[in-house]
Amino acid sequence: MSQVVLKLSMPDIEKLKHHYETQFADKFPPGSVFSAKTANCTITAYKSGKVLFQGSGSASEAEKWGKSEQKASTKAAPTPKSSTVLPPNFETWSVIGSDEVGTGDYFGPITVVAAYVDKKQIPLLKELGVKDSKNLKDDKIIEIAKQIKDIVPHSLLTLHNEKYNQLQQKGMSQGKMKALLHNQAIGHVLSKMAPEKPEGILIDEFAKKDIYYQHLKGQKVIHTENVYFSTKAEGLHLAVAAASILARYAFVQHFENLSKQAGFTIPKGAGPGVDKAAARLIKAKGQAVLPQFVKLHFANTQKALNLLKK
Repeated sequence: MSQVVLKLSMPDIEKLKHHYETQFADKFPPGSVFSAKTANCTITAYKSGKVLFQGSGSASEAEKWGKSEQKASTKAAPTPKSSTVLPPNFETWSVIGSDEVGTGDYFGPITVVAAYVDKKQIPLLKELGVKDSKNLKDDKIIEIAKQIKDIVPHSLLTLHNEKYNQLQQKGMSQGKMKALLHNQAIGHVLSKMAPEKPEGILIDEFAKKDIYYQHLKGQKVIHTENVYFSTKAEGLHLAVAAASILARYAFVQHFENLSKQAGFTIPKGAGPGVDKAAARLIKAKGQAVLPQFVKLHFANTQKALNLLKK
């Protein structure tokens, strides 16, 4: 389907809205100002200022209102290799993507998001800058997440450190925790979509397929239909990239809350700066507060205690 995306000011969008008011669609998509249909074009204006023209008449209709920001790329970006064989043109499918953040951070929770991207949304998400959150700074993640959170059906699950530490001390591996969260998040999105189904489900691979399903043994519902696994899955489908951004957005918010509770800025990661922050936290509030802030089994705990002895 032909499509054009324009970036317009809100006054200009109001002009469009007035122009197309007699052709409004019966239902407006989430996050949109309006949606209208002409004989050969669908026009959807979003609160972000993006206006999507779709259909055989998209180019001529869009020309009435401005020039597209889209630029032709002279060099194709390298495509990450999938550890499983994906069907041809998988990147154009309607897919649920699943990703997580926070697993390697001493402070902060693990956040998992499963997100559904309909193939019709792919051009808009590209225009909004959706890509792997690891390649985006926090301020850009927040900007994009606020624009897509009401457009992309998703499920966000947060495993706070108090619960994480309880599970870990009972012998549950981090891999199993993640598998349970991914399976649950995917189930939530499938329930929201029902009776519609995605063409595929892509999980950013943190464990091989057989190990992932081994972790899920005993669960009442295990999602296996059209499920694929791949490392660097954010580059294979925008659904995983969107999930990555939404998960990171939630993670950043949790860090802000932890910083307020601590009384100083909590650093991400698990490096030497984290050891110093943990030592500062113990000195200010006592070791008993650690379980709600950190993953206790990380080596940083002992390193922080050693710093306090010096």
